[in-house]
Amino acid sequence: MPTLPFKPWSTAIAVATTLLIWLVIPLPEGLTPNAWLMLAIFVGTIVAIIGKAMPIGAISVIAISIVAASGVTGDTPGEAINVALSSYANPLIWLIAIAIMISRGLIKTGLGARIGYYFISIFGKRTLGIGYGLAFSELSIAPVTPSNTARGGGIIHPIMRSIAHSFDSHPEDNTSGKIGKYLALVNYHSNPITSAMFITATAPNPLTVQLISSATGAEIQLSWLTWAVAMLLPGLVAILAMPYILYLLYPPEIKETPNATQLARDKLAELGKLSRNEGIMLFVFLVLLLLWADIPAIFLGDAVTLNTTTSAFIGLSLLLLTGVLTWEDVLKEKNAWDTLLWFGALIMMASQLNETGLISWFSANMQSWITTMGIGWAGASALLVLTFLYTHYFFASTTAHITAMMAAFLTVGLSLGAPPMPFVLIMAATSSIMMTLTHYATGTSPVIFGSGYLTLGEWWKAGFIMSVVNLLIWVVVGGLWWKLLGHY
Repeated sequence: MPTLPFKPWSTAIAVATTLLIWLVIPLPEGLTPNAWLMLAIFVGTIVAIIGKAMPIGAISVIAISIVAASGVTGDTPGEAINVALSSYANPLIWLIAIAIMISRGLIKTGLGARIGYYFISIFGKRTLGIGYGLAFSELSIAPVTPSNTARGGGIIHPIMRSIAHSFDSHPEDNTSGKIGKYLALVNYHSNPITSAMFITATAPNPLTVQLISSATGAEIQLSWLTWAVAMLLPGLVAILAMPYILYLLYPPEIKETPNATQLARDKLAELGKLSRNEGIMLFVFLVLLLLWADIPAIFLGDAVTLNTTTSAFIGLSLLLLTGVLTWEDVLKEKNAWDTLLWFGALIMMASQLNETGLISWFSANMQSWITTMGIGWAGASALLVLTFLYTHYFFASTTAHITAMMAAFLTVGLSLGAPPMPFVLIMAATSSIMMTLTHYATGTSPVIFGSGYLTLGEWWKAGFIMSVVNLLIWVVVGGLWWKLLGHY
């Protein structure tokens, strides 16, 4: 009997949810039939993503088909399909896809591994130092690796495991506590922090940028540089605090690790001198950082300012022209093309929920409910942020979570009087902080949890504690930093 291309129960629940909202629940007062149908399709899509009924790209193709065929987005068939495909002209979608293609060069050339072992060779004399080496390695490549799974699971995780194995720390013989458990935790918890620090550090961040723009009527348009500077200080404090806190929480049995430094040096010796392709990759990496940070404009004026996505295309073009990446490499980067497809579909649906008035209707009702509590904008903001953060226990996808809840929560918080820039920045940071919570929170978590170094209880305990620590750092340090930057 052939295997079904979808999960029957997950698919049935998604379809039933869609039909229940559309055909059974009465149309609320103040909404149009099109808005209600759009909500039904949207919720059904999110349920399918959460239940992993099919790969997210396949779900997105089906969602686009349903949106276009239903006519919910236009008066004519031509208008309907134009709107359904409209998000693919969004530069932010192409930014993340092109950046994922560029990050392939870090893996192909070996530059990512070289950077990781370089930091271990410097900090690796003690176990705590190895933790910092892993964290700094992750931070150094985060700006050009929008796949946080590729960064934490594909580049840093093999380095972490090779170090753990060198100290005979293996899950299968119950020696995780020697060093592997601690290193696995640092490997993972570096990922949410670095993801929060750059627009290009995880795929959902540009979606967050788009939703912030919509919620503020385009008054707040977060550029790559604005985001990076705003998240710099709280991110650095978090990355410095995290290895030490985890060291106290789950102290490794092995404290001194002189062999780790030698292991890293041996690995670097195996890699040899910096190759031509590694050198070009490093050059392109630095060029992209300069362009995204708009450094040329400081010296040459606004005439040389480039759009962030244009800069990413230039970076990919350089890698193709020099042969560091081939067109075959680009075509084989399935994650980039997959992200391009599902990203466009989710942004389109989120935009249509706003266009049809659903978001404003929901936000007005939610605002009215919170207002009756009499907790003011500060209490309301705290309630919204905490709810947004800890409802991630019910999501296996940061993208699905952000798409489902971010727009409404932003609108409500701003309507209740929260200072716009600090509120949107803390919500943006929270969309990455929530990755700490579970072993299914994001693509990186099952990779590292699957290596077996931690029990489920240990993982969830560390995740909750780090979520509190990170949120406090962003609220306190971030709040003071944003005040200094003049954001409020």
